[in-house]
Amino acid sequence: MIETNFAFVLPAAALLCFLLREVWKQHIHLQSLRSSARETCFRARLDSLRSRRGQNEAVDVLLNLIEQDGAGQWPPLVVYDDWPSALQPYKDIYHEVVPQLSSSSPLLDDDTLIARRESFRSHMRELLKERIDLLEVERLLNAAEAGNWTSLRREQLNGVYCAVAVLRHAYRWATIPVVKVAQAETVIDFPVELDSAWAPLQRYFGCAAESGNNTANVLYNFTPDGNRVFKINIGQSDEIVSSEEAFFRMFYDIEALARIVYIDMVAAIVAFEENRKADSLRRLQQLKPRLDKIYQIFYDGLVDAKVSRKVWLSYCQGFQGWGVGRVIDGRHVKYDGLSGNHVLIFQAIDAFFGMERYLIDENMIRYIPVRQREFTSVLRRHSIRAQIEKGEYEEIRAEISTLVQAMRVFRATHRTRVIPYLKQPAPERLIMTAGKSILENQDTNGLEDALAPLNKMMTTRLQETV
Repeated sequence: MIETNFAFVLPAAALLCFLLREVWKQHIHLQSLRSSARETCFRARLDSLRSRRGQNEAVDVLLNLIEQDGAGQWPPLVVYDDWPSALQPYKDIYHEVVPQLSSSSPLLDDDTLIARRESFRSHMRELLKERIDLLEVERLLNAAEAGNWTSLRREQLNGVYCAVAVLRHAYRWATIPVVKVAQAETVIDFPVELDSAWAPLQRYFGCAAESGNNTANVLYNFTPDGNRVFKINIGQSDEIVSSEEAFFRMFYDIEALARIVYIDMVAAIVAFEENRKADSLRRLQQLKPRLDKIYQIFYDGLVDAKVSRKVWLSYCQGFQGWGVGRVIDGRHVKYDGLSGNHVLIFQAIDAFFGMERYLIDENMIRYIPVRQREFTSVLRRHSIRAQIEKGEYEEIRAEISTLVQAMRVFRATHRTRVIPYLKQPAPERLIMTAGKSILENQDTNGLEDALAPLNKMMTTRLQETV
């Protein structure tokens, strides 16, 4: 029989725990130092950019985006504390109703689903009617729209935009996973408390859709210390909760790295147009490793170990969809939900290369905030590649070609990674994506056929990236 010397084992275990705690503390300390260094670098670069205000429209447009939609920061500064009392209920009501939104397994009985949907919506309507002072909400939001920030600061408005957006998406679906009876809806009458707040918010941000967007639903859903405020799946399995968190955090982390890229893009343009070609080349050379880090977030993040294929379609993607609208001048106008092609950094890269937009004008106006549209437009107008004549500035041309090739690799990888997620079985619903709504209809023949247009779109965009 083996005897255990507990007098030795217990101190050894305690020592190991102590060492692990110390290593973790050092890790956190180093992370904090790196974060502080990145922030200092960004602030210095931003101050340098401000010193060039009025000298180049690309500088002015980027500063306008950061100072208005970002409240002076990027990713945007969003504050959920000390809101005016009239707006606080929007945040509180979401947290109160969301535990009833998600179910642990998809419900397939239509009558049960319809009853569950009506119960959820009825409860939200009651809370909104009881707690929202519509006149005061309209006064506050109309003042902010007019540029009066006395009662509501920009960073608070960003949070309000997110709160109202996610409430609208919760009301639209009323149950997660998304189900066929919800997809069958074509028009939904939203509570006046959600419509009256949404109208001035959309006017301020310059979007025309009834649905949310990547900025409102994703970027503005993070506090300055990186906490995500409005969750979707409360009380569900660790697999569902961790997949949701990892998926949406990818987009925030990408934008956190993108802020220096935006400044480098503008700096490269300014230097080129001021005939400082060596400086322009240096800025372009700085872009490659920074863009590689952005692509790496996707490569590392969209893997089954972090974002489970089994749950993503039902528990992460569906909430951000839309697929309903309203009748306008006798015509049914349908809106879509969020899409990866709404993400600013990818639009900016294409614009910087001088590529044509993927989104048509109507969808840009519906889903992309106006100051982001202005930024990508100015990058496209001042595209260095478009300004270079054949045979000129070969080093600059070669550097841009290197950047384009890296984007081609990313797009090829993106297509390979995304399609398996979309092919996961979800018998409770028709085939759909958040950004394209329902893909399945009487003319489609199975999953492959329904996904064919999406696959073609991604393949076409890859071919255009040259």
